[in-house]
Amino acid sequence: MTFDEAFKVLKDHGQEHVLNGFNELSDKEKEILLNQIGDINWDDISLVKSRINGTEKKESEKKIMPLPALELSEIESKKDEYRAAGNKAIQDGRTAAVLLAGGMGTRLGLDKPKGELDIGETGNLYLFERLVENLKTSCSGNTSIPLYIMTSEKNDEETRRFFKEHDYFGYPKEDINFFIQEMAPAVDFHGKLLMEAPGRLATSPNGNGGWFSSLARAGLIDDLHRRGVEWINIFSVDNPLQNICDPVFVGATILSGCKSGSKVVRKNDPHEKMGVVCLIDDMPSVIEYYELTEEMADARDEKGSLIYGFGVILNYLFSIDKLEEIMNDKLPVHIVEKKIPYIDENGTLIKPTEPNGYKFESLVVDMVRLMGDTLPFEVAREKEFAPIKNLHGVDSLDSARELLKKAGVRI
Repeated sequence: MTFDEAFKVLKDHGQEHVLNGFNELSDKEKEILLNQIGDINWDDISLVKSRINGTEKKESEKKIMPLPALELSEIESKKDEYRAAGNKAIQDGRTAAVLLAGGMGTRLGLDKPKGELDIGETGNLYLFERLVENLKTSCSGNTSIPLYIMTSEKNDEETRRFFKEHDYFGYPKEDINFFIQEMAPAVDFHGKLLMEAPGRLATSPNGNGGWFSSLARAGLIDDLHRRGVEWINIFSVDNPLQNICDPVFVGATILSGCKSGSKVVRKNDPHEKMGVVCLIDDMPSVIEYYELTEEMADARDEKGSLIYGFGVILNYLFSIDKLEEIMNDKLPVHIVEKKIPYIDENGTLIKPTEPNGYKFESLVVDMVRLMGDTLPFEVAREKEFAPIKNLHGVDSLDSARELLKKAGVRI
């Protein structure tokens, strides 16, 4: 994009301030800024203006119904059949894993990628290390499951360095690929683009729903096809109990005929902050906990179990054929209030203590609906769910360590 092209598009959207001080930038800084401007999704920015003007589209009332899960007792009765089918897919090289690792460990007191968090007590044990070890347990025979690691602009270089420094934790280097998550610009509450430095827009990762488009943009779909991959298991970095490419889960999903599978756990209480699998307008979906009415959250069946009682743990299996089919379908964009560091008109860096603008995110839970179907697959939370969101308290490093020890993991 040239300067004149950038100026025109910015003027058309009332954002000319982005080019203030352009002539003082180095040639490299000018190139970076022009590329950023060329990548702006103006449809997303317009969503904020619609909100400001009161013209934001309201969703019509939805019909929400429960979606039964394949429960532990049912899985146990067919476990051998499911495992055999899953192991066959793994041995045939038809599975791959994608680690969503674009976040930083700031909330955990770590100014590094979250995966570098040391969860050990008697020695070093990093989140990245634990997850790689988990993946190794699913590798069958001499088969190595390809692992794709999604980083962000802010942590890509450090993540690659960390894996190399630790010799990829004993995993075959040729079976690990890194790719960078696409970024989205941030705006203030008036819809004006924020700058994080002279000549650089304030940006953030575009949400975990952008993982497949980011993988495609990195040219890695060809690698998947070359390897013969048909199923991709995506999982989050902050759960060291993740069972990745679990052959029972893989086999159950394949045998169900569904194009996707969603690992779920039973909620601890009706109002636990977890997305819930359900049917929305007869389509499999995930509804956020805050979208459930009190009546729905508390509703129970004749056995006394919560009707909307299965929460997702960000461990999904997707058919690559279906992913490619829906790749160009637009995911819903979620506008999220955040504290966004920015420079003011004098070039002074401001670090707000309260939310001062919006970021734009797409979520992987929205992909479930586009897949057209899903198999909710129950797992025992004490064996597979130890999220680390905080240092202490609920869903913390402390609670994860206790769960790891109960699961027999030496830390």
